[in-house]
Amino acid sequence: MDPMTQSAQISSSQGLADGQNSAAKESKLSVKDLIHWRDPKKSGVVFGLSLLLLLSLAAFSFISVASYLLLALLCVTITFRIYKSVVQAVQKSSDGHPFKTLIEKDVSIPPETFRKHVDSSLTHINRALKQMSRLFLVEDLVDSLKLAVVMWLFTYVGAVFNGITILILADILLFAVPPVYEKNKVRVAIFNVNITQYLHNVWINLQNPGFSTTL
Repeated sequence: MDPMTQSAQISSSQGLADGQNSAAKESKLSVKDLIHWRDPKKSGVVFGLSLLLLLSLAAFSFISVASYLLLALLCVTITFRIYKSVVQAVQKSSDGHPFKTLIEKDVSIPPETFRKHVDSSLTHINRALKQMSRLFLVEDLVDSLKLAVVMWLFTYVGAVFNGITILILADILLFAVPPVYEKNKVRVAIFNVNITQYLHNVWINLQNPGFSTTL
């Protein structure tokens, strides 16, 4: 084989691999980009649709919302199918089924992809179990106290709001907090250090037999 041709093929393969790696990297960062509003249009669409879905679930049952969504999708596809059939009949063209490319597309999940996602999920589950064990067995007192305070606050939240309302608030906070945090990252870090130091001092004073309440 010609050395120049071989070199061109190698460069093409490397370019394809780099493109796939960059695409994979972009897909991994897509959620982070959405909640940080890297692309305001996409973030706005996702935020609006998710909020609309949660508000619908707050007003109607899950079965009703799912049925209406599927019915709307069917109305769109059936209307488009009939429209294209009429246009083809009038123009006497033979374009075929308007969704032919989508119908012929393979939508099955490869076993390797399924196993990869299962392994990835198992890694996250094990990490979460380890973290829960660390918190509930008080490996670090400060972290366990933080969790206790959060759970105590959630008892009041649960008494006021139901599950859907909490999900709506969580959705709003998910898209509102990250950009605010990015703008005030230094202040938040300083506040976190001060709180941690304060709790550490409380613990040291509690271990003192004649501790003072003034820190």
